[in-house]
Amino acid sequence: MEPTVSQKKRVSRDFYWSEEREPHFERRRLIMAKHPEVKKLIGHDERIAFVTIGIVIVQLAAAVFSRNLQPVYFILLAYIVGATINHALFLAIHEITHNLAFKKTVQNNWLALAANIPIVFPYAMSFKIYHAMHHRDQGKDGIDVDIPAKPEARTFRGMVGKFIWCFTQILFYALRPIFVHPIKLNKWQVNNILTQTIIMAVFIYFAGWTALLFLLVSDFFAGSLHPLAGHFIAEHYVFIEGQETYSYYGPLNKLAFNVGFHNEHHDFPGIPGSRLPQLKKLAPEFYDPLYTHKSWVLILLKFILTPSVDLYSRIKRA
Repeated sequence: MEPTVSQKKRVSRDFYWSEEREPHFERRRLIMAKHPEVKKLIGHDERIAFVTIGIVIVQLAAAVFSRNLQPVYFILLAYIVGATINHALFLAIHEITHNLAFKKTVQNNWLALAANIPIVFPYAMSFKIYHAMHHRDQGKDGIDVDIPAKPEARTFRGMVGKFIWCFTQILFYALRPIFVHPIKLNKWQVNNILTQTIIMAVFIYFAGWTALLFLLVSDFFAGSLHPLAGHFIAEHYVFIEGQETYSYYGPLNKLAFNVGFHNEHHDFPGIPGSRLPQLKKLAPEFYDPLYTHKSWVLILLKFILTPSVDLYSRIKRA
């Protein structure tokens, strides 16, 4: 049976607060005790590298192609193709920062820098640090920057406020860590900044500013009201009290490195996304009882339209 999170009843304009450890540690322990063969799923998947490099090339080619398009077609290409690819690259970086593409960390880091190229901003190595904190200290106040800051939750309330926040959420994900938990630059972050700056300078020289604009617009749409962006809300916003993490098993996982298998991912972050369906199949008694989301598109609508769900609908720990 699923270990649930015991939390205090949420009060108005505050988060859910829990005095218990996040549920994934205990469920991982139970699954490993009952299904020791799960260890065979842990490891790397080099196909991640081939897919990542392929979609980087396609995105850069799309940016070059966009230079001669009329504005309406430029926007459509950026939303339908560009945003989908850049969001896939967000999630490729997510896989790679767990060192799931290669055995050696340095190889994964270089691949992450390559995946970062069409995203323009050098964020891959900072994401690696912050995402490790999200797993290690899920919900920890001031540590887990995946959770909205209080000023966000206080400002973007009601249907209109939540719509504006969803439309611009990529900006909050990018800027929130700087204010909530600033970190010192390490050598890989510096490497990320220098590499990205040089590559973008060369790209602008040969492809032009319109191609760069295409990548930037794709970034914005990728973290806005886009079907794939629904996973940002689907993963940890509380829709059923007592459950902290939610999975989605629909077709969009094929474009998202199976990040929808999110309970499975947090239980076993060392298993590549390509093998997470095998984990669910191996231990159905742990995952089938959990509430799951059926659609990332509908979860965006549900978040915006449901009064009882807002930016405070996250579980935090002191």
